[in-house]
Amino acid sequence: MKTSSILKVLAGAICAVAASSAFAQVKVYWTTSGMFGPFDIRGLIPALPADKSRQITIPVSMWVIDHPKGLVVFDTGNNVAITENCKAYWAPGNCDFLKPSQKREDTIDMQLKKLGYSVDKVKAVVTSHTHLDHGGNIEMFPNAIHVLQKKELYQGWWPEKFQGRSTPGSFVNADLDNAREFNYLELNGDYDLFGDGTVQILSTPGHTLGHQSMKVKTGSGQTIIITQDAIWMQENLDGYPAGLNYSVKDYTDSVNRLKMMRDLENADLFMAHDGDQFKAKGSRWYK
Repeated sequence: MKTSSILKVLAGAICAVAASSAFAQVKVYWTTSGMFGPFDIRGLIPALPADKSRQITIPVSMWVIDHPKGLVVFDTGNNVAITENCKAYWAPGNCDFLKPSQKREDTIDMQLKKLGYSVDKVKAVVTSHTHLDHGGNIEMFPNAIHVLQKKELYQGWWPEKFQGRSTPGSFVNADLDNAREFNYLELNGDYDLFGDGTVQILSTPGHTLGHQSMKVKTGSGQTIIITQDAIWMQENLDGYPAGLNYSVKDYTDSVNRLKMMRDLENADLFMAHDGDQFKAKGSRWYK
């Protein structure tokens, strides 16, 4: 074997070992920025037949990913102001419908502290989309790299009118107005966050113009797909589309993509607002 060939083989082996080492250390924690509800599920999924109606209480999912190259937060939940006076911060009607139960200890900075981290140690904040319950505390992380689809930045700062530009609305200008000069990684599609295949950003538009999900490979070899609002809950998997979609076609394509990934890769699929799933699998590490 030629020397150059031997070197290539050795280099490949070294890269494989490095990737395996990173893979072995990745762990993920699923937490929530308080709960929403109870309310009628058809308020979120209007296509659901009346005989399937039920009262639901749902999590406001946030994720902490501990990777050898840096700490990642995926979504920052409801703004901290909701703990004090929801109606003074959100548009009229949102507090009455969603019924947030967020306490100060539920906010992302306190959740990080509970896990032994701090806001200033977060290297990257990945935001699935800029709705009020997912990008609410972006401003807590001025020193992080913020990872969003470029279209979603436009969506957050100038929303589609039907989703509300002022009131009522699912976007809150105050969540983002002091974050305009932050350091953004503006994506146009999928992205391998650390270049080793362990944390992958997945473009899943439909709910909003630039919605994104995440796929993580943990140290045990488990593949986790974190859908966020690409799939709210089990009823969406059963064929009833979520409400408030920018595009039902794009939404359906994204749901199908995530379902196929789950089946092909034997992955665990975690949905943003499924109360039963969070009760069974939330508030814990996946290693």
